[in-house]
Amino acid sequence: MTKQQREVLVGLILGDGRLGTQDEGRTWRLVYSQSKERHGAYLEHVHGIFAGWALSPPALIRGVPSPEKPALDRDGSGARQGDGPPGRYRTKDRLKFTTISHSSLRFYGKAFYRKGLKVIPKGVGRLLTARGLAYWYMDDGLIKSRQSKGLILNTHSFSLAEVTLLCGVLGDKFALRATPRPQRLASGAVRHQIYISGESYEVARELILPHLLPEMMYKLPAPRKPRGGRAATVPAS
Repeated sequence: MTKQQREVLVGLILGDGRLGTQDEGRTWRLVYSQSKERHGAYLEHVHGIFAGWALSPPALIRGVPSPEKPALDRDGSGARQGDGPPGRYRTKDRLKFTTISHSSLRFYGKAFYRKGLKVIPKGVGRLLTARGLAYWYMDDGLIKSRQSKGLILNTHSFSLAEVTLLCGVLGDKFALRATPRPQRLASGAVRHQIYISGESYEVARELILPHLLPEMMYKLPAPRKPRGGRAATVPAS
């Protein structure tokens, strides 16, 4: 793989990307999908990066619509069973592609997976670059506050210890002030996101912006206005 592919791959694995093996870990493949409506251009871009590895063009996975008629409950009252209003979709149309299975992906499969579950290896700091951080953010990042410029990385699938490890990497390697942020899910379980303080926003923006697709600019707050509303100027020497 090229340097670009390796760096992007790490970001995708931390985000929405999934590695899988069909021969007990001898070879691995990347499986990647995104919403067609919102992130179709982004998926096409990622597919282009791995075009030499992809089996075929991205495939369309149709969303699952809610039933046209509500299901009846046990007493026959016609109460809905959580499917939502008729005509709406429980899942959206998605685009998906899969790479070939190859031994070059074995290192990443062994590092990021244990017994089929995605994990964070202790050496993740050696693998994550600014480009990888940008793709991780495009996958799982969002704005916490446009005023404070705080950012969020959704890391619900990782343990608190793993989230804490990632926060340490963001601080030590990129000088970002990152902390675990508890969030209670609908199920009642408490999982953790990564909160990047607005105090680190300028640093984060400088790292992410060079790799950010135009279609993903909505995920990054506008830069702070200079005090007094005027652009900053450089004094004459």
